[in-house]
Amino acid sequence: MKRTIVFILIIASTFSYGYSQNQADCFKEDLEFLKINLPQKHVNLFTKISQREFEQQIASIESKIDSLDEKSFFCELFQLITAIGDEHTRIEPQHLFKYTVPIRFTLFKEGIFVTETTQPNIMLAKLLEVNGVAIEEVINQFRKIIYNENPSFFETMLLFYMNNTYILKGLGLTNSAEEVLYTFETKDADTISIKLKPSQNPTMKRAEAFSLLEAYSGEGNYWYRYYPDKNCLYFNYLNCKEDKNYSFEKFCSQLFESISINKPEKLIIDLRYNGGGNSKVLNPFLIRLKNNYLNANGKLYVLIGRMTFSSALLNALNLKQNFNSVLLGQPTAGSINHFGETLTFTLPNTKATVVYSTKYFEEWKGHNGALTPDIQIDCSVKEFNKGKDEVLEYVYRVKD
Repeated sequence: MKRTIVFILIIASTFSYGYSQNQADCFKEDLEFLKINLPQKHVNLFTKISQREFEQQIASIESKIDSLDEKSFFCELFQLITAIGDEHTRIEPQHLFKYTVPIRFTLFKEGIFVTETTQPNIMLAKLLEVNGVAIEEVINQFRKIIYNENPSFFETMLLFYMNNTYILKGLGLTNSAEEVLYTFETKDADTISIKLKPSQNPTMKRAEAFSLLEAYSGEGNYWYRYYPDKNCLYFNYLNCKEDKNYSFEKFCSQLFESISINKPEKLIIDLRYNGGGNSKVLNPFLIRLKNNYLNANGKLYVLIGRMTFSSALLNALNLKQNFNSVLLGQPTAGSINHFGETLTFTLPNTKATVVYSTKYFEEWKGHNGALTPDIQIDCSVKEFNKGKDEVLEYVYRVKD
């Protein structure tokens, strides 16, 4: 039998930020500053939206500016950025991340589930409502402010913002940015509602299942392990960045030494959680892989997912186009042909950071949208709770 339990979690804090002049005037000045500067600085702002449409949206925001608070003002700007259709161009309000509540979510094929929290009673519970609004409608509201032509990008950013009361208030999904009411279905089929408040540096715990997954068992920007029982070498590439105390050249030499000694049947390159950096960091590995026996059908597997973005996407695309690899997992957050190489400027009154693209990368002519895997595998919360990585399990099972 289902029962409803209500908890109120009180974790401090309220935030109040003022302006040196009338708030609406500050917003108008920032809006005009954005209107002038973003088209000038962006490499080609009017690819998916015309200049007329851009200016009409600016005018629409200005027409209601007297009725907007800071949160709703920035959600209006997010809608404008969404219409531009560039995953790298974005606006970051100055105090956005001070409104994060102590909970994190993961999307599985059954829905959105809690995978990190201060409250053990809702671990791996399914999210049903936000402040009494059904999760389906919540997702629809987020479509207004997150670029959603690429579903993986949308889903990643949805989870990123779902625990932020600044955004939830701006969308009208909460009455106050000081708390939010979440409703969950627990593993025992109970319905639990919990009020959470923004908190700085809370002590949260991850789901125990993470400790059983190979993708979360290493440290640093890159690491590898050879698994004798599976005769596979697993290379986790977490960030496209050099570790200060462990050069990628040294790492690469050790990895290929392990390949030479152990002669694995399969090489697995995991890019699922890599959000980018510098795509050239991986070059020493790619150069050596090119003529290696593992660059062959049935031996080279590349894992991609919703968080594979920017330079990591470029690395995955290189492995797709120029190597004998099989791509597994889920479509990438980054699009194959995309804007990037970002710079920033600051709005004068709100001090929000505007990130904009300075280059366009056409990596594969005629292939728009996400890089899709050769074999798509959507993971289940039930298998996750058992510590099973369904993508890796598939690679282990497949025969040459």
